[in-house]
Amino acid sequence: KSPPDITEPPKYTKETQRKTNPNAWRKIWWGNRVRVVSVTNSAATLAFAYLLGGEERYAEEARRLILAACEWDPKGATGYRYNDEAGMPFAYYTARTYTWLHDYLSEEDRQKIRDCMAVRGDEIYRHLSGRLHIWMPYASHSNRAWHWLGEVATAFQGEIEGTDEWAWFALNVFFNSYPVWNDDAGGWHEGMAYWSSYISRVTWWLATQRSAYGIDGYQKPFFANAGDFALYVVPPGENMGGFGDLTMGFKASKCSSLMSILARSSGNPYWQWFVERSGGGSLPGGYMGFIYGTLPPVEAKAPDDLPSSIVFPGVGQAVLHNDLVDRDNDVQFMFKSSPMGNQSHGYESQNAFLLSIKGEPIFIRTGRRDLYGSPHHKYWMWHTKSVNSVLVNGEGQRPHSNRPQGEITDFSTSRDFDYVVGEAAPGYEGTLDRFTRATLFIKPHALVMFDALQAPEPSTFQWLLHSPEEMQVDGQTVRAEGKKGAAVVQLLAPAGLAITQTNQFDPPPDPRIKLVQWHLQASTTEALSSADFVSVIRPLMSPDAQAPLGAEALVADSALGCELDLPDGKALVIWRKSGDEPIRCGGLETDGDCACVVLDEAGNVQRVFIHGGETVRYEGEAVGG
Repeated sequence: KSPPDITEPPKYTKETQRKTNPNAWRKIWWGNRVRVVSVTNSAATLAFAYLLGGEERYAEEARRLILAACEWDPKGATGYRYNDEAGMPFAYYTARTYTWLHDYLSEEDRQKIRDCMAVRGDEIYRHLSGRLHIWMPYASHSNRAWHWLGEVATAFQGEIEGTDEWAWFALNVFFNSYPVWNDDAGGWHEGMAYWSSYISRVTWWLATQRSAYGIDGYQKPFFANAGDFALYVVPPGENMGGFGDLTMGFKASKCSSLMSILARSSGNPYWQWFVERSGGGSLPGGYMGFIYGTLPPVEAKAPDDLPSSIVFPGVGQAVLHNDLVDRDNDVQFMFKSSPMGNQSHGYESQNAFLLSIKGEPIFIRTGRRDLYGSPHHKYWMWHTKSVNSVLVNGEGQRPHSNRPQGEITDFSTSRDFDYVVGEAAPGYEGTLDRFTRATLFIKPHALVMFDALQAPEPSTFQWLLHSPEEMQVDGQTVRAEGKKGAAVVQLLAPAGLAITQTNQFDPPPDPRIKLVQWHLQASTTEALSSADFVSVIRPLMSPDAQAPLGAEALVADSALGCELDLPDGKALVIWRKSGDEPIRCGGLETDGDCACVVLDEAGNVQRVFIHGGETVRYEGEAVGG
């Protein structure tokens, strides 16, 4: 009823250049992709419908569309080098159309398509091989282009010169280099939006690889665990997609169809639970859903027998929960300290954290991408000032760097406690010799955070906090409220911090972006060579709930500690700042790196935590080990 426009998309003009008129440029850049998808995917869908039912009117319209598209200049407005966002879908949708419509096409028709794809495939291959993508696989868009090239190579095998080389290249990338933004635990450097985008695209290559080459890509460690990243970062009911571009407001439903593909392809019951609980429950539409629907369904299983928290060490991200299954009972704390640095779409600085309560973001990474590389994107969102981390003399970590700027050095999880430590000093390029951030989650009532900072020369330090709503400040106590919950942050040490708050961005996003977020700085007022921050974050399960605020920082030569009231007692925490001898603070002693005792109202020990050691003593008595 509404056939797509088959006229050739336009090129940029002098008046529509990216640097001088970015909004006009963006309209053509993305508009040309939309035009390509409309024409070529319509052709592929019609060809698939013809293949199933044999209705010639579908085949004829598919032929008309694909031959019209193949008349466009293959190195023009939709060429890969000119606009890869248009060139990539042209390649894979045309390959699918050619495959499914092959028997209907005349030899003359086939040759026209082959002539077009010979140019387009060669351009993609030369770009990827010329940039040595197998050995330096960090260009974001190239991490899609290689498997689209593989799909073209498979469809036109033996019919276009060079397809053997293209297929060899694609298979080598898969086995040796892809994905580069990952670790074997299933972690992803660039956040949920790009995880969903890139993994949903590569699933088609995994299916092609399995059927055409007999290779099961889901046996590769990353793909065997890939769904765990979504399961922990955006469990059903969560509204923040972790660190990375375009993650604010990301929900489980946005990747439910992808998780359904992953669950069926791998047989993972926890991922199927994610699908059914996220309100999705269905495979994607169109021919992809039809084909994936031939895979056997998987019986869902709630992840209540899995650890509630996880670390993805290769990408330097930890996700802590007290309840992975029930969002209405959950506190989610996410921490980043990454050996992959802050490059590409995973640009947030190290030792930053996020907090959500009952699925609602409370402490966030800030800004909104108006255009990749715009002033706001580059000078706010890529800068440490946009996240919950630390500045030194008002300056942050080196932005957008592939250097290994951070590392999660310790992690443990249990029913009652989670513990994570990150080191981020390398990101500051010499202005810090040490930035160790250790956090103990006393589930579900408190997160106790220790920051040990050392600089080569006297400096001021700014402790940062960001929230969607204005925060209430009372001395060194900060309260942030949402619609479902709230959080109170007590900055116990050092004393005398100068606290400021603003809702301004420097620089702001494009005026078409309407965004209000709040940014707090707690700064030391005199230059020091070192500073130790002790803070307590108290999650609250309703916006008007009150928390017990009794808390005190405990400081020793080689240790930091904290004594804090809990709703039904109190806790003592001690953390090793340096040395290897037993540490003592506030009646607590341990040979470990961190220890905690939770006491009831009568002073009886109820729970004990230790990491990196064997013994815990409270008031001289052994209480755990």
